Amino acid sequence: MIQLDQLDRSDHRAPYVQIAAALREAINAGRLGPGDRLPSESELTQHYGVARMTVRQAIQELKTEGLVMSEHGRGVFVRAAPVVRRLASERFARQHRERGKAAFLAEAEKAGYVANVDSIHVRQAPAPAPPAERLGIKAGDPVIVRERRYLANGEPVELATSYIPVDFARGTAITENDTGPGGIYARLEEAGHPLERFVEEVAARMPTPAERRALQLGPGVPVLTVVRTAFDTAGQAVEVCDTVKAAYAYVLEYDFPAR
Repeated sequence: MIQLDQLDRSDHRAPYVQIAAALREAINAGRLGPGDRLPSESELTQHYGVARMTVRQAIQELKTEGLVMSEHGRGVFVRAAPVVRRLASERFARQHRERGKAAFLAEAEKAGYVANVDSIHVRQAPAPAPPAERLGIKAGDPVIVRERRYLANGEPVELATSYIPVDFARGTAITENDTGPGGIYARLEEAGHPLERFVEEVAARMPTPAERRALQLGPGVPVLTVVRTAFDTAGQAVEVCDTVKAAYAYVLEYDFPAR
């Protein structure tokens, strides 16, 4: 078993908090690396001289932070998902679309992780009220809905749902699973909607049960939500993208002038 400090009985923190802190420090210091198995409940119980429930509380703390994950019948392992650094000020640069890279793939190329989409569903449906308001259309007006799940190094990290008015998507690959090089935004620009700006709203919340399953999140792990509206040079909103991100996997970076 890796070297772990004993409990400090003079510490005001509960034993499970101290155990979680020791394991967290081992992970952050690299003594427990991505994919490594944590000491078993029995080993930790014996090492610390505490009840099994105390050890389970400590492990739950780390699961809630997204640091570890359980594999049934095998144990608890350090989560191997990379941190996705999302630089908002350049991720939608036209140069990426011209190179045939959608935003998520461009980020992956820069950060060095393997990115892919393992689930895509495309359909025409009535627009729900929130995206309809952002698009400047009526709730219930027809839109193309594109739902997908993004993976980083094989780990699910993001769910994204785009809403595009049917009039803008008609006759383009936006209505197909594969939108082609450069993604949705490249197709919109080819259809006569050169993009001018984006507006993003960022928030945090707990996931729904369906989101928890899709992102393989443990109990208590929050998500980040980013709702992005894309505008063309005429000031028309042409797409709303509602994303749900595993909070442990993301750093959102914004670079803007001080003016």
